Amino acid sequence: MTVERQRRLLAVADAALAHLDRDELLAGLDAPIRDLVEADTCAVVLLDDATTGIAGRVAAERRPLTSEDAAGVPLLVGDEVVGVLQVGVRVPRTFTPEDVELLELAAERVAFAIERSRAFGAARRTAEGLVKLQTISDAALAHLSLDDLLAELLERIRTILAADTCAVLLLDQETNELVARAARGIEEEVEGGVRIPVGKGFAGRIAAERRPVVIDDVDHADVLNPILRERGIKSLLGVPLLVRDEVLGVIHVGTLTPRRFGPGDVELLERAAERAAIGLERALVHEELMRLDRVRHALVSIASHELRTPTAAVLGAALTLGGRELSPERESELKRVLVEQARRLAGLIDQLLDLSRLEAQAVQIRPIRVDVRQQIEAIVSAVAPTLADRIDIEAEPDLVIEADPVALERVVSNLVVNALRHGAPPVSISAEVHDRHLRLTVEDRGGGVPHDVRPRLFEQFSRSAEAAGTQGSGLGLAIAKSYAQAHGGDLVFDSGYGAGARFQLVLPVGQLRAGSD
Repeated sequence: MTVERQRRLLAVADAALAHLDRDELLAGLDAPIRDLVEADTCAVVLLDDATTGIAGRVAAERRPLTSEDAAGVPLLVGDEVVGVLQVGVRVPRTFTPEDVELLELAAERVAFAIERSRAFGAARRTAEGLVKLQTISDAALAHLSLDDLLAELLERIRTILAADTCAVLLLDQETNELVARAARGIEEEVEGGVRIPVGKGFAGRIAAERRPVVIDDVDHADVLNPILRERGIKSLLGVPLLVRDEVLGVIHVGTLTPRRFGPGDVELLERAAERAAIGLERALVHEELMRLDRVRHALVSIASHELRTPTAAVLGAALTLGGRELSPERESELKRVLVEQARRLAGLIDQLLDLSRLEAQAVQIRPIRVDVRQQIEAIVSAVAPTLADRIDIEAEPDLVIEADPVALERVVSNLVVNALRHGAPPVSISAEVHDRHLRLTVEDRGGGVPHDVRPRLFEQFSRSAEAAGTQGSGLGLAIAKSYAQAHGGDLVFDSGYGAGARFQLVLPVGQLRAGSD
């Protein structure tokens, strides 16, 4: 080998050591390798690129090959072929054994440099991933409010994965459904109250199989939630949220253009989900503690006011009646007060017992044959015997269903009392069966539900400022909704109804029967 060729080979080695970035490395090697064998073109073809022609043959046969206008040698790292070093000339000539030997020596240095560049790239990606994950950890530990935490986590996860959408669905253990809790880019998922059964569709599969799921083409996949298609999402990646090996929920990201989520994307979202799950569990525990604290304060308030008032009235009336002679008029009035306040006290105690049973999940649903119209009329007679003329009932006389009469009575009675107490006549009750569900609607013509109360309308002890001076514990709607859900249905407030307040009970029922056997 001549001194000049040794110098040129050294130039190739210098270029191979000069760069860590792969693109910069390959660009820097071009001129020194062309000079080394006096070629017109140079190419480093990696196996992750398309390999055809002489480069493809060199890679397949793992040995140098030449032609009248090209020469190629394999790039070897140990025994593994990682690519091909190829040179070409415009004027055909014969590549000598010395040319091939020089190319093989150059290929050793290029292969080493490529492997070094790959290691550097992997380390850099790992470092960048750790920085990104640290932002998730920071968010998970920075907030206690569940809503604030979810808002921050979703934005950061969407950013680090360069996605267009991100959503979190939390598991409702009572119904074994995933409930959309927060979203970015597909806010309709939360607004629409999307619920996905575990095991069904994209998110349901993730929760059931407890592993990541990738969908490259949403249009040709089993996706249960129509909002994903309506928003034009093309690709999805989702992973389970796990805490101590228990499924807390699911987090998924999506793109509006087709994308193949790779192993790196999956691992990044899994690591992000691990950190997010820790923060979510902490926030959920905090939220539950805050709810219990509100319940405790409200219960103390009830004990000190709602229970004290009727108890004091009952005690006062009883002591007066048993203490001295009274006029017939006074005695009659005290007896009326005694009965009225005793009923009020009994009703409040019933509500508290209902609440206790519902929270302990001790309520058993026992469906039997129920004549809906007769049941509604009986409920109205019981809760408003003197106000029947203010309540309109619309239900077919032969509407008979399989349902639990106790659950039905608890829901409807609370709705009727609520409408009479806080709304204005006439109060309307209508019932029909559609898609094997009873849809029972109670509406009034009052001022409606104040906007500031609507977000916590079904929470325990929730009352508006306008209701502060009226009877009531703030438990009625919470109890009604809990009974509806215990029956496998739901109680919803119609926010679009402008003539007053409208609530609808949606209840799955057994086989619809005729009015007579």
